[in-house]
Amino acid sequence: MLALSLEEYEQYGSGVVAGLIEASKFLHQNYIFDPRFLPYGAQLIPLSAIFSILGHEAETHQAQAKISQWFWCGIFGELYGGSTETRFAYDVSEVVNWVRGGSELPRTILEAQFMRERLWTLRSRNSAAYKGLYAQLLSEGAQDWLSGKSISDITYFDDSIDIHHIFPKDWAEKQGIQSRRYNSILNKTPLSARTNRVIGGSAPSIYIEALAKKSNVDANFVLQSIESHRISSAALLANNFEIHMEFRAEQLIDQVRSAMGKDVGEGSSFIAEDEETDDEN
Repeated sequence: MLALSLEEYEQYGSGVVAGLIEASKFLHQNYIFDPRFLPYGAQLIPLSAIFSILGHEAETHQAQAKISQWFWCGIFGELYGGSTETRFAYDVSEVVNWVRGGSELPRTILEAQFMRERLWTLRSRNSAAYKGLYAQLLSEGAQDWLSGKSISDITYFDDSIDIHHIFPKDWAEKQGIQSRRYNSILNKTPLSARTNRVIGGSAPSIYIEALAKKSNVDANFVLQSIESHRISSAALLANNFEIHMEFRAEQLIDQVRSAMGKDVGEGSSFIAEDEETDDEN
């Protein structure tokens, strides 16, 4: 099926396996633990090939930083959603050359563009950028609001971490807020199933007190955990959806800018629009 001779398999097999293993470690280091939140399955092909070719050369801090920038530019630039064979070919050669000291940036980094307005239309885990922001929040030490623990590979599965609304759907609908707004990634964050049950459909100011009571801690401890998600605790205490969305947009733009190593775009360029879906379980 692969049209490989035994000699070719023996020559390249171990290197391919090593590349796949290093790619899986890279995903883990970037807090991508769950296949549901893997931004692009297709991007694993060039990622594994890059690690396979570079071998120990990929272990340095500089090499990891360059591979990471390429990886996140592919995700936030949403460049692996269509035909990818051509991109595979030049990404592998260009990233390897760049890591080895070449001066030219890979085309994926040069072509990647994230428009600020895209944050408002990211609503589905079908979107790579949506899943990328989820992983970025985890990587910064986002804490669960009930336990106060940073979400790690251990707690992720033990505590059934998933993406949930910050201003609950029921509350938002009662305020007349449109679903295309409250379902935006700006109003979503990773939380445990237990935390989400305590939140229910209550206003933030109410569920903050409920979380504090359930955890037997002062509300300030809950607010600190909330702020670890790049959320304005003041906006939540005031039940101010608009201020929350504006604050979070600036915070997530900062995350995208940092991951891509380049500024975000603004203006009237075409902005993709995710379907109206509710990703909560």
